[in-house]
Amino acid sequence: MTSPAIPTLRVNGAAIPAIGFGTSQLGDCGEIVATALKLGYRLIDTAWKYGTEKGVGEGIKASGVPRKDIFLITKVSHEHLRAADFARSVDESLERLRTDYVDLLFVHWPAIDGTPLAETMGALAKAKREGRARHIGVANFNIAMTGDAMRLCPEPLAVLQAECHPYLDQSKVLAFCRKAELVFMAYCPLGRGRLFKDTVLAGIARARGKTLAQVALRWLVQQGGIAPIPRSSNPQHMAESLHVFDFELTVDEMKKIFELARPDGRIANPAGRAPKWD
Repeated sequence: MTSPAIPTLRVNGAAIPAIGFGTSQLGDCGEIVATALKLGYRLIDTAWKYGTEKGVGEGIKASGVPRKDIFLITKVSHEHLRAADFARSVDESLERLRTDYVDLLFVHWPAIDGTPLAETMGALAKAKREGRARHIGVANFNIAMTGDAMRLCPEPLAVLQAECHPYLDQSKVLAFCRKAELVFMAYCPLGRGRLFKDTVLAGIARARGKTLAQVALRWLVQQGGIAPIPRSSNPQHMAESLHVFDFELTVDEMKKIFELARPDGRIANPAGRAPKWD
C-alpha cells in the first residue's frame, strides 16, 4: 500500500496535516512511531501525560524521516500550568523528544487548581516567542474557555483539540472553531473501538469496499477543518487509516453517520478535571 498524499489545513501560518497519528496509551512506542512515519504519517501527537514522549523521540530518530518534515505535537499537563512549571515542563518534553522545538504545543486540560488562565496563556505565548513551539493551541477546553484563552493569549492560537467521532455531537464546537478560524483536531476519532460494531458504519463500509475505520475517518475529514488523529499498533490498520482522501461519502451517507450521535457518546470525561462540555 503506497503512501497517499495528505492534504494540509492552513491557519495562522501553520500547515497542519489533515490526518495524524496519536500515541495515547501506546507506552514504549518507538517502533510503532517509526512504522507510522515510514507508512506516511507526518503529524505525530504526544503529551507529557501519555508517557510516550521518549518513545516518540526514539521513533522519529529510527524512522529516518527528517525532523523538518514532521509536524510534532506535545502538551503541558494541568499540573504544570504556573509559568515557571510550564517552562520547565516544555524543556523536559523537548529533551525527551530529542528536539529543539515542537510544531504545536497545547495546554492539555484546563487548570483545576485556580491557576489564572492569563498566566498560563502568557507562558504558552512565551514558548512560541522563544521558538520552542512554532504554533500553539488548547485541548479539552469548552467554547467559553477557548474564547477566553484566545483573548488572553498574546500570540494567536491555531488549534482546539478535543474528542470527536460519530457517537459524539460536536456541532456547536465545530461551528465555533470555524468562526474563530481554529483547526479542530479530533482525538478518539474511532471511539476507542466502540464504533467497530456499528451496523450503519459497517453497511456503508461494505457498500464502498472500505473499512469501517476509513468511513468514520472520512466522515470527519470531509466536514472540513478537522484533523483526526487515530492510533493503532497494527501496521495494516495504521496504513489503512491514511487512505481516506481518495473517496467521498454521499450527502445521504454523511447524514446517516451524523444521526449516530448519542447522549452517552463521550469517552474522555475525567471527574474533577473535565470542564462543563458544550
